[in-house]
Amino acid sequence: MAEDEPAALPSAPLLGHVLHGTAKTALYETWKGRYNKEIKKKYHAAPFGGRRANVTEETNMDLKERALKAHEQWGGKIEVVARCEVNSKDDLSIAYTPGVAEPCLKIKDDPSLSYTYTRRHNLVAVITDGTAVLGLGDIGPIAGMPVMEGKCALFKAFADVDAFPLCVASKDVDEIVRTIQLISGSFGGINLEDIAAPRCFEIERKLKEVCDIPVFHDDQHGTAVCCGAALINACRLTGRRVEDIKMVVNGCGAAAIAVTKFLMFLGVQHITMVERFGIVCEGDERLNPAQAEMAKVTNRSHMTGTLADAVKGADVFFGMSAPQVLTAEMVSTMAKDPMVFAMANPVPEIWPEDARKGGAAVVGTGRSDYPNQINNVLAFPGIFRGALDVRASDINEEMKLAAAKAIAYCVSDEELNPEYIMPMAFDKAVIRAVADAVAQAARDSGVARI
Repeated sequence: MAEDEPAALPSAPLLGHVLHGTAKTALYETWKGRYNKEIKKKYHAAPFGGRRANVTEETNMDLKERALKAHEQWGGKIEVVARCEVNSKDDLSIAYTPGVAEPCLKIKDDPSLSYTYTRRHNLVAVITDGTAVLGLGDIGPIAGMPVMEGKCALFKAFADVDAFPLCVASKDVDEIVRTIQLISGSFGGINLEDIAAPRCFEIERKLKEVCDIPVFHDDQHGTAVCCGAALINACRLTGRRVEDIKMVVNGCGAAAIAVTKFLMFLGVQHITMVERFGIVCEGDERLNPAQAEMAKVTNRSHMTGTLADAVKGADVFFGMSAPQVLTAEMVSTMAKDPMVFAMANPVPEIWPEDARKGGAAVVGTGRSDYPNQINNVLAFPGIFRGALDVRASDINEEMKLAAAKAIAYCVSDEELNPEYIMPMAFDKAVIRAVADAVAQAARDSGVARI
């Protein structure tokens, strides 16, 4: 260990694993104090491009080497484990032929019994075409396998959902849809992952039309649910009402569009979206079809200009775009006590320190080394757990809204503070709260089948 390297710290999420109330708050304060004194000093003391960048590069190199070594040792992050014993002739005759014919015949007469006699009731397909893998871009379906395996591991670890990775070697929308449709009877749900926009919108829409099981693109909707939870708590903290706030969303890709649509469903009425070329405005010929659709329901004042123009007087900034595009000076032109959520990874649209210099009251990022991480793992395991528990035919807006509220209110009024608006990812109570809320919303909205 280098002399200037702090002693190992428990990760912030781990502190909430089984703790609540004053105990969790006390441990969080302990973690936060050490974070501020040690981790922040090491990694975030210098301006971007200075010591912070250099140390991060060294840390990233170490992480890359450790990850490669671990993946080689693991030989894959998931495996198939039999739930039945096959240790004798009798075991074989029950688990396989001739006994296995009986459940087959039952399912033939009533396909819904596949949920009773097979693992389908707890099985999710994690599917990619490899066109938008993390921040790596279009690296192909096979190269995306480690990410899909990792997602499957998270499903199992956080929600006891069995998941299986499938990497489809096609960029044709109809071919992908047909492939997934043909295998959907083996699963209880479909999780789409790392599929580039705008193709991901069409794939999800068409699959929802032809499949009778939930289809969920986590890059869109998991992000949207977590952003909704963050907004609910930021408004709780700053005394705002969701319907009154003015919001700017920087970016107009898959995640940004899904977040915008969901926050409108949540009640936000005044949203302006910004792309690289400027403010998204109805009638702009530079808009692609997805952006043109969003322009019809956002920026109703038909504002034009740059991001700097858009954020003036805004209460909230959500960034799903590019590094370092928002400045402290821009934040200073926002409304009093603005809320800034800079989600670009690994380098956010603005570093939290700079956002606070500009006057931000609440700051969140996608990074685990800052408070208020917007982490999809708070959402997708519990959402699928709840959907599977009631054998839902869909994951609809009502279920996503229930998930967002459940995540938000896992942070009590006593715990809520500017550096703790999101519950900790390893708090198992969050997954159960989300699952229960989603299951109830499925019943209430008519998509539950049990």
